[in-house]
Amino acid sequence: MIALLNQIPSETKIKKLLRKIVFGRNMCCPFCNSRKVGCSESRYRCQRCRRPFSLFSGTWLSNLKLSLRTFWALLWCWVNQVPVKQTVKLCHVSEVSVYHWFRQFRLHLPDFETILAGKVQMDEAYFRNISLLMAKEIGSKKLAHQIVYKNSVNKSEASQFLFQYIQPKSKLQTDGSSIYKKINQWWQVKHKVDIHRKFQFGLTSEIEGIFGNLRTFIRRMYHHTTPEHLPEYVSEFCLRFSSPEIFTSPNDYLAKTLKPVPTC
Repeated sequence: MIALLNQIPSETKIKKLLRKIVFGRNMCCPFCNSRKVGCSESRYRCQRCRRPFSLFSGTWLSNLKLSLRTFWALLWCWVNQVPVKQTVKLCHVSEVSVYHWFRQFRLHLPDFETILAGKVQMDEAYFRNISLLMAKEIGSKKLAHQIVYKNSVNKSEASQFLFQYIQPKSKLQTDGSSIYKKINQWWQVKHKVDIHRKFQFGLTSEIEGIFGNLRTFIRRMYHHTTPEHLPEYVSEFCLRFSSPEIFTSPNDYLAKTLKPVPTC
């Protein structure tokens, strides 16, 4: 079935794309940077230091056992948010393999740190024995989040989140939870509150929508979650939301995550 997909290039085309990402314009030895490299099938050997290497030596794909087309198909499914069970049928691999590779793709996403400013909506959500604090900068795609490994959040944890992710003098918008009471005395923000029992939702509508989208994303793509993997799913969701350019294609994802060989 992979061969019927126009989105999956030939093995030769994939190899060229990967070679350009890893080595740039000139193939060179990852050990001594010599351009004197010999090639035999899919293996290379430096003619100066005599050390053999492959296309992925020194990268997180160094132990890849899949064919390049199967690997590319798995990555294509992941960047396009194809659900796990659909990916199993499409790529002709086991469900265990799909979960394994989807996790590898998550774990090698670029790190991101962001400070929110201006108008910021903040709220918390609760899962099995895990709490999630999240904030969104209004008018942008910037998100910040923090996992708390228990089934509740207290004022101290909410304050620490503010210290780390929200710029002083921002306009903070939250619900009426007690953890935010007098929060402006802990951090220099202008605080406004929605009282949900009074049907006030305007100040927190965007962050509530983000939580809804997060739950839908996990349910549709991964079908379920566990406390062990929830932090990874949340990080993936936030990066998909704030940096969609990483997920445009397998090539764009790999260009951001495969460490290239230093220029010769």
